[in-house]
Amino acid sequence: MNGAQALFKALTDAGLDTCFANPGTSEMQLVYVIGLTESTRVVLCLEENVVTGAADGYARLAGKPAFTQPHERAASLGEP
Repeated sequence: MNGAQALFKALTDAGLDTCFANPGTSEMQLVYVIGLTESTRVVLCLEENVVTGAADGYARLAGKPAFTQPHERAASLGEP
């Protein structure tokens, strides 16, 4: 099991079934793992601020959390 598989398993084992994403090339392993399942709904967002805002809105309305996959570089540097 690689890191992407372990992360995805931990997220789905915790009951998370919706992902708001703005993936880049550095996250392709996780994108691939998410694509292998039909149990996770992926919502593609065009920008990292939208990813976090959409996940927050979803959590407030659905009453359960979602996970996010913003582009790694932008997420780590706080860039839009």
